[in-house]
Amino acid sequence: MIRSILVIVASAAIVNNFVFKQVLGICPFLGISNKVETSLGMGAAVTFVMAMASAVTWALQRYLLIPLKLEYLQTIMFILVIATLVQLVEMFIKKSSPSLYRALGVFLPLITTNCAVLGVALLNIRSEYNLAESVFNGVGAAIGFTLALVLLAGIRERLDESEVSPVFQGLPLALIVAGILALAFSGFQGVI
Repeated sequence: MIRSILVIVASAAIVNNFVFKQVLGICPFLGISNKVETSLGMGAAVTFVMAMASAVTWALQRYLLIPLKLEYLQTIMFILVIATLVQLVEMFIKKSSPSLYRALGVFLPLITTNCAVLGVALLNIRSEYNLAESVFNGVGAAIGFTLALVLLAGIRERLDESEVSPVFQGLPLALIVAGILALAFSGFQGVI
């Protein structure tokens, strides 16, 4: 059991990384990845939301939607769960760390529409994971998302101190670096 959980986490975080392999969650990936500290804060928020959403959506699917034959409402119900969890995270961060709340800005409420969060919930159902596997897949996906954010933020911080042609400054260079990181992560394909 522990081995299968570790495989699920490692696969979601590295081999099937939601940003680099699945190409989900690109908006916050490019928008928040200017500073490592902000990236870690966003990663923590996404980790909480993905883990909780994985658990709640699994239970919702198993105990409400399937028994009542309401599977066609799956996406809308999952989005409502995610929106509620994001509101809780937003209130918590606003009270506990106002500076992080200001740094995350509009990207914190946008976790609701982050397709990576909905993607992991739907992937859990499609993969027919049990509750523990669903939660750990969500945590693994969030770890991979955070890893992608922090890697890009670290590189962008270093590049801000370097001499870069004005043509490549900002988003163009971020996209080039993201492409190189995606190529690097593709080297893990087939490992697990």
